[in-house]
Amino acid sequence: MAHVGYARVSTDGQSLEAQVAELKAAGAVTVHQEKVSGAVTDRAALTRAVASVQAGDVLLVTRLDRLARSTQDLLNILDEVAKRGAGFRSLRDTWADTTTAHGRLMVTILAGWPSSSGN
Repeated sequence: MAHVGYARVSTDGQSLEAQVAELKAAGAVTVHQEKVSGAVTDRAALTRAVASVQAGDVLLVTRLDRLARSTQDLLNILDEVAKRGAGFRSLRDTWADTTTAHGRLMVTILAGWPSSSGN
């Protein structure tokens, strides 16, 4: 089982260093990094991160907002991770951990909750 990290900042003026250090401290062997707005759904490093996870692996992020900006985007990403037989965990949003029964329940509840963005 490998931990694969994904780190993202929105602007060139922001640094990825803190996220990368936190992900590595949590056991990430590889950290895919990019500087792009979270509103952009087609992100090259995220695509590589998801494609790299295998059955039993865990995709790690420091916070959910580093992964997705909308509920639908988050659920699509988590669905792709699950299809690969991998789990997902947010280090700071501890409820978002699909490697546990409680975390899977919380994600299921989130899936049924109306998005506040009006989508």
